[in-house]
Amino acid sequence: MELEGKRVALGVTGGIAAYKAAELTRLLLGQGAAVRVAMSEAATHFVTPTTFQALSGNPVLTDPWDASAAGGMAHIRFSREADVLLIAPASANFLAKAANGIADDLMSTLTLARDCPLLVAPAMNHRMWNSPATRRNVATLTGDAVGVLGPASGGQACGETGEGRMLEPAQIVEELIAHFQPRRLAGKRVLMTAGPTFEAIDPVRGLTNLSSGRMGLAVARAAREAGAEVTLVCGPVSLPSPRGIARIDVTSALEMRAAVMRHVAGQDVFIGVAAVADYRPRIASDQKIKKTGHPPPVIELVENPDILAEVAALPDPPLCVGFAAETRNLAEYAEKKRRAKKIPLIAGNLIGDGFGGETNTLTLFDDDGRHALEPAPKLALARQLVARIAALLENPHAAR
Repeated sequence: MELEGKRVALGVTGGIAAYKAAELTRLLLGQGAAVRVAMSEAATHFVTPTTFQALSGNPVLTDPWDASAAGGMAHIRFSREADVLLIAPASANFLAKAANGIADDLMSTLTLARDCPLLVAPAMNHRMWNSPATRRNVATLTGDAVGVLGPASGGQACGETGEGRMLEPAQIVEELIAHFQPRRLAGKRVLMTAGPTFEAIDPVRGLTNLSSGRMGLAVARAAREAGAEVTLVCGPVSLPSPRGIARIDVTSALEMRAAVMRHVAGQDVFIGVAAVADYRPRIASDQKIKKTGHPPPVIELVENPDILAEVAALPDPPLCVGFAAETRNLAEYAEKKRRAKKIPLIAGNLIGDGFGGETNTLTLFDDDGRHALEPAPKLALARQLVARIAALLENPHAAR
């Protein structure tokens, strides 16, 4: 459970999105967090305190004058007993008060008196979100190191469509998990590839490598959690990208190479996770090739570019990291690939150890030797890889 032992103070302000805070509470508990809830008076018109008490197992704070609190100072204790204060939904009115230090009700008072980081998940009509006043308030909060989660764009309760929807509860939980990760790559720019490539034979057939993209997406998420600005060049996969990732979708190896070379300037790290097809047909038919009963057609193949080696050979390359998926002799083949491409780090795995699944087994190869990681979920392995990348950025000769 990603939030095991974390104490989350959840503030719920007034708005139709308050109903999502109930599901958010359930998901936080499911990740191991302890949750205490405070509600504004307006929020109680949408969802009852009883709902949150039943879900969290704790009394719900609704009154700044709660006589049961020690010294009558519930707004002080609420944040002192938390690792993070999360306001979801955060109304326009709340954002205005928080940005300007106003403390005239329960939610604004406990926010001003907090002794922990503050995250807010805005939820409001799109015109309210885009108003100059709200934009100023959000800019002030961001400048005060308040984490602003979202909002999303889409249909709204008023019947209009636009930016201002609260993020879905699962997305907020993902953002909260990211909040607690070490910011090892803060300020760094990471370019990476993921997924397979597809090399067309004709409009309906092609050559490809089996790849779900799960490992690449896990690495992208881990890099973003670590504070990096991540650009992901992704082959054809069915999985969505993590939030906050700039994704460029491509199909073929040539398209992937072109996208990488367009964006590689100014990058601090390049991670080649994609399973790039080694070959492509020299000529692709523009019409479906029909089976005629005669001998099958001969398809002449040519080599695809080695994207990772090309990036590593640039005059001023980013720190380059590769992946090697093998069926046997992992150490021999992975280290041979690392030296041939002249890169400092490669992550290798045997296909039978987790290909396409949620877990994997990785071994890292660098100038310090071989470092086997314990079998784990791909995101956990990705975080360990990112930690190693951060160490190499800090000191290219760092020992593990």
